[in-house]
Order: sequence, then structure tokens, then C-alpha cells
Amino acid sequence: MTYKPSSPAEELVLLDRELVRLDARRAQLLRRRAWLTAALHAQRARYARPSRDARPAPGWAPPAGPGTASGSPGAQHVLLVLGGLLLAVAAIAFTLFSWGEMGIAGRATVLAAVTAAALAAPVPLLRRGLVATAESVAAVALLLTVLDAYALRAAVVPETDGAGYAALAAGVLAAGWTVYGLGLGRLRLPLPAAVVAGQFPLVLGVWAADGSALLIGWALLATAAGGVLPAVRARGLAVRITAWTAAGSSWGAGLLIGVGQSLRANGASDAAGPGALLLAAAVVALAFGWRATREAAVTGGAVAGLAAVAGVGGVLRTEVTWSWAVLAYLLCAAALVPVSRIKAVPRPVRTGLLGTSAAVTGVSVLAVLPAASVAVVAPFPVVTGVWSGAPRGVRDVAGAAGAWPDAVSVPVVLLVVAVLLAAAYASLVQAGRPRTGWPTVAGACALGLAATAVPVLLMTADVPYAVALAVDALLVAALLAVAVAVPRVPRGAAGTALGCAAAGAVHTGLLALAAEPATYAVLGVLLVLFAGAAARTEAVADRAVAVVLAVLCALALALAAGASLGLGAPRTAVVVLAVPAVAVGLGPALRVPTAVVPLEAAGAFCAVVACGLSVTDGPYLALVLALCGVLAAATAVRPERRPASGWVAAVLFTLAAWVGLGALGVTHPEAYTLPVSALACAVGHLRRRTDPQASSWVAYGPGLAVTLVPSLLAAWVDPHWQRPLLLGLAALAVTLTGAVHRLQAPLLLGGGVLALDALHELAPHVAQVLDALPRWAVPALAGLLLLAVGATYEQRLRDARRVRERIGRMR
Repeated sequence: MTYKPSSPAEELVLLDRELVRLDARRAQLLRRRAWLTAALHAQRARYARPSRDARPAPGWAPPAGPGTASGSPGAQHVLLVLGGLLLAVAAIAFTLFSWGEMGIAGRATVLAAVTAAALAAPVPLLRRGLVATAESVAAVALLLTVLDAYALRAAVVPETDGAGYAALAAGVLAAGWTVYGLGLGRLRLPLPAAVVAGQFPLVLGVWAADGSALLIGWALLATAAGGVLPAVRARGLAVRITAWTAAGSSWGAGLLIGVGQSLRANGASDAAGPGALLLAAAVVALAFGWRATREAAVTGGAVAGLAAVAGVGGVLRTEVTWSWAVLAYLLCAAALVPVSRIKAVPRPVRTGLLGTSAAVTGVSVLAVLPAASVAVVAPFPVVTGVWSGAPRGVRDVAGAAGAWPDAVSVPVVLLVVAVLLAAAYASLVQAGRPRTGWPTVAGACALGLAATAVPVLLMTADVPYAVALAVDALLVAALLAVAVAVPRVPRGAAGTALGCAAAGAVHTGLLALAAEPATYAVLGVLLVLFAGAAARTEAVADRAVAVVLAVLCALALALAAGASLGLGAPRTAVVVLAVPAVAVGLGPALRVPTAVVPLEAAGAFCAVVACGLSVTDGPYLALVLALCGVLAAATAVRPERRPASGWVAAVLFTLAAWVGLGALGVTHPEAYTLPVSALACAVGHLRRRTDPQASSWVAYGPGLAVTLVPSLLAAWVDPHWQRPLLLGLAALAVTLTGAVHRLQAPLLLGGGVLALDALHELAPHVAQVLDALPRWAVPALAGLLLLAVGATYEQRLRDARRVRERIGRMR
């Protein structure tokens, strides 16, 4: 617990003690710094002038600076590498250009002498501790052995096959370099070079024997398998890395050959050979991963699983059509799951196998997803032919678009993947994993794929139209049952179920548009389902979504009713307003606050749709706006909705009046608006007397706007001067009244109308003045104005703030 002083005197004492402690600590640090500085200077002086008797401690040497005479190890390595390269270039030049000028004896003598000297030179160099120099000379010696092999074939056996001789030479060089490297254990280059050379004898030998691509693949695989021993047992890190890299390259090349041959096979017998090669590649990969590090073991398990799936799936693929080939590979990937549970297999290898299974499963879903998407959106063309008659089969709904897949394999793949994910979810839950993270993802994906597979299956199987509608409706009901089952169902799965239910409702609704009775039946069922889900669910977000979807179903029913009655769009708008009316009526009755807001928001959207339907007919638009104002006023009766809904009601009534006057062809709106304005302002004045805290916008804003705005619109198109003059005088009077009585609404409304009216009257004269001015005058004046504003920017900003504060203090 921190001590809190009870008086300023005690706090002062505490501060003094703390300052003394800090001063003591600072003095201690300064003494330590001075000692370290002196020690550093002494050490540098000792390195600069070493004495004869002084000897460094065993195993330690002072660090050599970048400017010392000995140079850095990096510079030494660069010099040695450059020297080795120059010797190699000289050897290559001698072999290519000067070899033919010497006789057989001279050639043999030169080759034997130079190669023997190069191979023997590292021995004394290593004894003297010149390891880097020995490495460079050894590199040149290894290159000389390669040149010897080339020269031997060119001079002695030029008629031999190139591939066969290269295979023999590579084997001899690999064996020789291995012996040489083991004999001189301190050299790091010969053994990795031997590993690289050992990758070629078998492959080149098969090539020289005119072996098939499959035999070359086996040769590559055998070479990779032979690299397991040095990769695991070798002591040097360079040897192990080289062996791993070389074996992986050979294995990968063999795997590619096997996959290519498997895909090109036309029958099970043709695919058996590549399948066996791929299975052997899987065994080799497992052998690599069994004794490797964790990362390498995971990689080995993954590639082993991939090879096994490609091998077995390639054989199964030849017995089915291409539309079912994806399912064949998927089943092979599913078979890896039981293998990955064998306890004898190392855990990293099992992880790699599971990763391969998951990857192949994901690729399978991606492969059928385009076809599934086409089947799901197939009912969309029915929008162009609403109520054209119930088709015989569900495929007929797609009409000429008809791009749905003609194969049941697509939904089967989706269902198989959904079953696999559901099994993974169940196993994870049984293992004690919490229902969050990967279990939730698996369950949600399983549910989504199963929900997608049902309409795809109906479309691909071309079931009868009525059956498709019934099954789709039952699917939506089942998904909503899952969505409201929280907390028994994980939250992620519940959200996925609700989203799939919404998508299924859209799909079913589009299908139902083909026939009028089906439209009413499906939309009614969907309305009941979503309303019931909204009443039963406990999640706030799910309840909001369900309420919105229920209102949208009601909107679709209202639109369908208008179409059945042949009312046309403007009259249908009045029918649509029944939906927001019901929403306004249900608002006070609902006891769940989280359902009221989405209900009213969806009702407001329906009102906007009604306004859009009636926008082409002025009288009906005025009627719709007035009815929307009535609904807003009814909502404003509730105290918590009064501030926002009151404003909306006033605006809607005003717009209804303006639209009505325009639809009636009224050119003098003041005759209609002035009485309304006088009455509204009188009511506002009485409101202000009884409630002085009431805003002027609520009291006088609607009444003033009813007359000022329509008159301003009429004045802008009036060619005479009387209306703009009278309007300007009235706006001036309103502005002065607002300024005198400190009322914000009259001040801003009157000032705005006065400014716009004056701008309208001055516009022709301003245009004449601008035409009379030279072209450079306007930019010059604009620049001067900007300079003036910039120079007095702070003052103008302060003035604007004062004006804003004064207006803000008004009511």
C-alpha cells in the first residue's frame, strides 16, 4: 500500500529524502562510468603497444579493427575465393584450348601432375592451420577432377554415349570425393560435392538406357531415398543441408513426373504405375519426416499425404467421369484422417497429414463452388417473368439461362465435406476442446455447406417444382431452429445458420415468383418463420436480423398484393404503407427493447420504398408523404421517440404540402401556405409561453418553412419583380424578429431565404459585370480575396466562433 502524507510538512520531508537518495545513486553511477572509461583507455593502449613479455590468455585474442594490417576474415575469404576462381578459369581454358596441342603422354603427365598436386596440397595446409586456403585449393582440385573426366572422354573414348559416360563419371566422382572428404575430415566442401554428384548416376543411367518417364521417376525417387542416410546420419551441417536439399529436389521431380503420368492415364492399368510411384514417394517422404526436426517432419507428412492422395485418387479417377473426379480425390483425403490418429506415427507427421487432408478438402470445395453458385442463383431469371406459371421441374425456372450443372456430384461433394467437418467438430468437442476457435469454425462451415448443398441438389436433380419449394421452406425452418438454439449451439454456428436461412429465403422467394399462389404461400410461411425466430432467439444481433427479415417478407407480400389487384406502382405505395403502420402499432406493445429499434428501422425502409413507388405521381406522392407524417407523429407520441420523430413528422407534412401544391399547379402558394403558417406560428407561440425551454425550431420552424421555402422556389422562376421584393421584405422582417428576440429558427430561416432571394435578383447584374471585365480580372480578384482572407484568417476565425456561440445561445 502506498503511503499518503497527511500534511504538506510530511510530504516535504518525503521529497527531501527522495532527492538525497537520487543524488547518492547518481554519484555512484558517475564513479562507475569513470572507472569503465579508464579501463577502456588502458585496454586500447595495451593493444597499441604490446610488450615483449606480455602474452594473451589462452584461447583469447584482442579484436582486430577494420584498419589493422592483418585484415578481416571477410577480406581473407574474398581473396581466397578470387584466387580459386582464377585457377579454375585457367584450368578450364587449358582443357578447352591447349589440350589438343599436346600429345597423349604430355596430356597424361599434365593431368596426373596437376590433379595430384591439387589434391595433395590441402594436407600440409591443414597441418599449418591454413584451413581457408586449403578449402580454396580443394575446390580447385575437385574442379580438376571434373575436367579430367571430360578430357578423358574427349581424348580416349569419344565414341561413347554422353549420358552413359556422364552417369559413370558422376558415380566415380561421387565415390572419390566421398573418400577424399572422409580422409580430410576438416574440409567442408568434398562431402557436399559428393552428395550433389550422387544425384546423377542413376537418373542419367536410366536416361542412357532409353527408359520411360515413369522409370526416370523411379530413378529420381530411389536417388532421393538414398539421400536419407546422409541427411540423417552425417555429422557436418553443410552435408546434412546439402543432402536434404538434393533429396528434396529429386523427390519433387519424381513426384511431378508421377502426377503428370497419373493425370494422363486413360485407364486403371495405365494409372497403376504412376500410382505406385506416388505411393513410394509418400513412403520416402514419411521416412524423411520420421527422423527430422518438427518443421521438416510436418512438411514430410504433408507432402506424403499429398503424394498418397494423388496416387490413389489418380487410379480412382480413371473409373469415373471428370465430374466425379473431385469426389475421388476428396475421399482419398478423408482416408488420411484415420491414419493421422495412429499413435505410433510422430505427432508432427500426423499434423502434416491432417494439413494435407484439410488442404485437399478445401480445394475440392473451391472446385465445385462455381457450379454450386450457378445452381443457387439459377432462379434469378424468373424476375423477368413473374407469375408466368408453375413449371414442371425446378430447372425450368432458370429458363434460357440454364447454366446449372448437370451433375449430382457437386452437391454430393458439398455434403461429404459437411459430414467430415461435422465429424471433426464432434471429435474436438469430445476431446474436451471448448466450443470456440477451430471447433466453432468447423461446425459453422459444416452447417453452411450442408445448407448450400440442399438447393443445389434440388436443382441438379430437377425435382418437381412444388417439392423444391417445400424442401427449401423446411430447410429455412431447420436453419432458424438451429439459430434460436443458443446457448446449446455455439454462437458462430447460430450466426451461420441465420445467414444461411436468409440466403435460403431469398432463393425460395425467387423460386416462388414463378406462380402467384406459390408466392403468397412461401412469403407467408417465411414471415411466420422469421417472426417466430425473432420472438424465440436470445441473441440481440440475431433478433434484430430476424425482425428485419420478417418485415421484408411483409413488404414483399404487400407488393405482391398490389400487383394482384393491378393497382400500379403509385397506388401500391398506399398498400405498402400498411407494413410501417403495423410496425408503429407493434412498437409500444413489444416489451423487448432490442426488437423495437430494428422493427421501426425496417418500417422506415418500407416507407421509403412507398415514396419511391409513388414518385411518378404527384398527388399520390403527396398522399404518401402525408401518411408517413401521420405515422411519424404517431411514433412521436412515445416520450423516448418524441425528439426525432417530431422533426420527421414536421418535415414530412411540409413536403406533403409542397408536393400537393405543385401537383395542383398552384403558382401562388402563399394563398395556401400563409394561413397554415399563421396558425402554426400561433400554436408555437403558445407552446413557448407555456414551455420557455422549448426550441424555436420546434415552435416556429415548421410554420415559417411552410411559407418561406415554397415562396422562394416560386420566386426563382418568377420573371416579375413583385414576388421577390415581397419575399425579401418578409424574410427581412423574420430575420430582424429572430435577432431582436434571440430566436435561432427565425434568424437562420429568414436570413437564408433573404440571401438566396438577393442572390437571385443580383445574378443578372453580376453576370453583366463579369462579362464586361477582362478575363484576367476575375482570377486576380479571387487571388486578392484569398490573400486578404489568409492575412486575417485568425481574426475571421474568431469572428466566426463568436457568431456561432451567439447563435448557439439562442433558442
